[in-house]
Amino acid sequence: MIAGMALDGSIQANRVRAYFAQIASRYDLANHLLSCGVDVLWRLRAAEVVQSWQPSAILDLATGSGDLARTLKRACPKALLIGADFCEPMLQVARSKRLPNLVVADALQLPFPNASFDAVTVAFGLRNMASWTGALVEIQRVLTPGGHLLVLDFGMPEPPLLGLYRFYLHHILPSLASLLTGERSAYTYLADSIESFPNGTHMCSRLEAIGFQHPTYEALLGGVAALYTARKA
Repeated sequence: MIAGMALDGSIQANRVRAYFAQIASRYDLANHLLSCGVDVLWRLRAAEVVQSWQPSAILDLATGSGDLARTLKRACPKALLIGADFCEPMLQVARSKRLPNLVVADALQLPFPNASFDAVTVAFGLRNMASWTGALVEIQRVLTPGGHLLVLDFGMPEPPLLGLYRFYLHHILPSLASLLTGERSAYTYLADSIESFPNGTHMCSRLEAIGFQHPTYEALLGGVAALYTARKA
């Protein structure tokens, strides 16, 4: 059973890595167009929250093309900022933005000592991990006592927006993304992963079960996206 689970996780990780490698060069363009630019505002809000913590060392996990890392660097210029991602082609895009300290790393096996960071951020990446609960446990390990976690990800809005949003996710978004990136399957996967990811208070409960304290949830654009924060005990 354990070996089978490990195999399934490895297959999922390889599949997700391949998806992002295929769309890396057009990832930013697709994000901005498909969200009508609102994703920029979401990252600014995330950076504002992190800035209020006054961290000295930040790990931006699943940093991807580096958009959140770049926003964090501007908001927290004195902090050490490290970006980590398991997809090298995505990091190549991040390097083109002159971001230093970029590391190829699997979130389930981070190459950092215990208590290395007082803030860890994950934007639109946690639900893509082979085991997001395993990733949260690993995040706890590298956080300092009292350190902060911030997760920015897509969510599911409440009715009456829910039905319209589901139609957009499963029908309109994959078609538009196919025109922009030439890759439909990655965005079909995106819709399915959003549906299956814990949302709102359910995510807060999961964070508490893993051992994080004081989880908070902030709905963005009516719940289309969500901002979660928590602290390590």
